[in-house]
Amino acid sequence: MPHLMNTYKRLPVAFTHGQGCRLFDEQGKSYLDALAGIAVNTLGHNHPRLVKALGEQLGRLIHTSNLYRVGEAELVSDRLAAISGMDEVFFCNSGCEANEAAIKLARLYGHQQGIEQPTVIVMEQAFHGRTLATLSATGNRKVQAGFEPLVTGFVRVPFDDLDAIEQLAARNPNVVAVLFEPIQGEGGINIAHHDFMRSLRRICDQKNWLFMVDEVQCGIGRTGIWFAHQHAGILPDVMTLAKGLGSGIPIGACLAAGRASGVFKPGNHGSTFGGNPLACVAALTTLDVIADDALMLRASTLGDRIRDALRNGLADVGGLVEVRGDGLMIGVELDRPCTELVALGLEAGLLINVTADKVVRLLPALTMSDAEADELVSGLVPLIKKFLEAK
Repeated sequence: MPHLMNTYKRLPVAFTHGQGCRLFDEQGKSYLDALAGIAVNTLGHNHPRLVKALGEQLGRLIHTSNLYRVGEAELVSDRLAAISGMDEVFFCNSGCEANEAAIKLARLYGHQQGIEQPTVIVMEQAFHGRTLATLSATGNRKVQAGFEPLVTGFVRVPFDDLDAIEQLAARNPNVVAVLFEPIQGEGGINIAHHDFMRSLRRICDQKNWLFMVDEVQCGIGRTGIWFAHQHAGILPDVMTLAKGLGSGIPIGACLAAGRASGVFKPGNHGSTFGGNPLACVAALTTLDVIADDALMLRASTLGDRIRDALRNGLADVGGLVEVRGDGLMIGVELDRPCTELVALGLEAGLLINVTADKVVRLLPALTMSDAEADELVSGLVPLIKKFLEAK
């Protein structure tokens, strides 16, 4: 038995290589990858431009540390600022680290405003990570259980519920920020209404709160635009990124603008590996390919194609609650727990995921072809039908 700590319930398969939206196991069996490493492999597997850029960078320089300037990090920060409208970028290695930075920034901001116990509003069903602070901000009791005492300084409201936030604003003087996902991924592909986001932006401006968006899963072109909150035409004070930013090379980012700019000073936060040359070349190449190959438009049109086909294929199926999503962030909600569909999909050569117990989650690479999208639907629909009929 391998000496791996038992923190994951791994499926009984190991992959040796991939190509595009295909993965191959140790026996050579091919799988259609509709999960992309949980929204990480933006460009699919073995993308030639990414492989070439990383190979060239490996031969030049991998890591130096943030004791010195990192030219590649400066380039990525400029690119992210240009496409987001944000002012400052802090690089780290993951989504939970990016959210940890956002929480620390919010607390420091609150103390600078003279608030002794700064509080951040978070949402039910949210997922922000597994460090103690991000775990505490997460709205999933199952994930939190056993790790008490949780970090204080968070107050929770229902997702996409403006009235609850307005009521809280009237009675809690310690609030300094709101942290939420424009689309909850782990929570079941729950989409915040654009009017909700615009109204929340207005409240934050009125109250001098930080408007903080977690775009770790829904950002980097996945919803047909660079960042999901941009559909609402708003600019956050803080935005967190990771997952798809490096197409598989670990990199996260916490961006600041407006009243959040300049809050962090030297010594307030840091990361040994954050923003190293190799990770930043992965990010820069990912952003270049998305722009050059019009992959955001691709995500939008392909997402519509998949959702429409799933709705048609499952139209008369009892047990279907809803097919929803935005771009290539797709959820198929059933009326009963359906985690066993993951193993059934694996057996059929289809890599999918189930989140929130009842939602089949699809997060394919932005490079998926029309034929592969049709193959995904033609494989998934019979699986869901058979599962529902058996239950």
